Amino acid sequence: MVASGTRKNAELIHPEAHSARRSIDVRVAVAVSGGRDSMALLHCTARAAAALGIEVAALHVHHGLQADADKWARQVEQACRRWSVRFSMRRLEGTPAPGDSVEAWARRGRYLALAAMAREVGAGTVLLAHHQQDQAETFLLQALRGAGPAGLAAMPATVERDAITWARPWLGQPAEAVAAYARRHRLRFAVDPSNADPRFARSRLRTQLLPTLRQAFPGAEAMLAESAARNAQAQALLDEIGHADLAALAADGALRLAPWRVLSPARQRNVLRLWLIRVLGRGAPQTLLERLLHELPGSATAEWPAPGMTLRRYRGRLSAAPARAACPSAAAPPQPVRIVAAGMYPMRAQAGRLHVVATQTGGVSLQVLHDAQWRARSGGERFQRAPGTPPRSLKKQFQAAGVDAWQRNAPLLFGADGRLIFVPGLGIDARMQAVAGAPQFALSWEPD
Repeated sequence: MVASGTRKNAELIHPEAHSARRSIDVRVAVAVSGGRDSMALLHCTARAAAALGIEVAALHVHHGLQADADKWARQVEQACRRWSVRFSMRRLEGTPAPGDSVEAWARRGRYLALAAMAREVGAGTVLLAHHQQDQAETFLLQALRGAGPAGLAAMPATVERDAITWARPWLGQPAEAVAAYARRHRLRFAVDPSNADPRFARSRLRTQLLPTLRQAFPGAEAMLAESAARNAQAQALLDEIGHADLAALAADGALRLAPWRVLSPARQRNVLRLWLIRVLGRGAPQTLLERLLHELPGSATAEWPAPGMTLRRYRGRLSAAPARAACPSAAAPPQPVRIVAAGMYPMRAQAGRLHVVATQTGGVSLQVLHDAQWRARSGGERFQRAPGTPPRSLKKQFQAAGVDAWQRNAPLLFGADGRLIFVPGLGIDARMQAVAGAPQFALSWEPD
């Protein structure tokens, strides 16, 4: 049950509340919609914080979706004045994009607004009022979407995101306990009509499915929440094993496929999932994961489109590169570049930039770089990798250096006299290197 005593409330809010007594500059924020649960959490937090010398801030997001939204904001602000709590509010701008659900749009905007307000008030922790019923609903919704352990773990009790700790201190509390707390303290709160709107999946589950489930299976919500906790433990173990596998398989950002194929199918899937998160910055679509698992056992060079990236199998490695081309086409005109000192020289076409740094050996003189120009690869160019070695075609030199096929079309740097100076991925042509002891500069290419 939700505790009513100050000491118990402090422990309920934050497991480390006892240490707050030693701090005089501690701030905690509470996300407050104005509904029963968040108003109860704000009230409980304010009571406990007053005894501990902790400053509390209420963060309210005005979604602009309900006719009474202004009224709810005023109610929260009035309660904050009564309880000596700092009040912050932010309105969401814009509307959902075509094909985007109102729920998803509001959720994304809400967390961005809450994070911004938390930083403004200097709060490193934001408390959320989700309770056991919310956890059970999330578990069921994820199950109905076919989620795996990560989805079935539902909502974490604490999570670090955007340099903020998001905590749900009441995640193990039944909804009835929160309702009893609100009645005991005669709290005023808003009632959001969308909570009963059958257009929304969570509302249908809450009003149509859960009542029947409770009647048929007493204690169902507690068991569903317990199942979510066990899935969280299972996912933590999967992540631990996957990161250990990834540390052994990753090389220069790529995934080495020969040792990957030796793993069991379950571990192949797990480490591939984590590698995709690393290179894409987000979870990969399930369709992409399944396709890769089916096609990666091959050995020929291949490509797969991914969100914002292109995945490529080449020479036993799976790597990722930006989806857009980073170099001009063969028909593009030469691009002059006037190099007069060390520095960074971007291309006009935004394909990338040339880094020029002073060096002692193996560089090229500024005289050679004067009036140089970028040209797209046209074929027939020959490159000498080291003094005393014969010039060979770029294709053979790229193969010998192990340069991936999709990285071979970067522009080439030529001198004013038409001689090849520099090839991204290979370096400076040995025939153009400055004599020992002369001022010289090393070159390196960085694609966008």
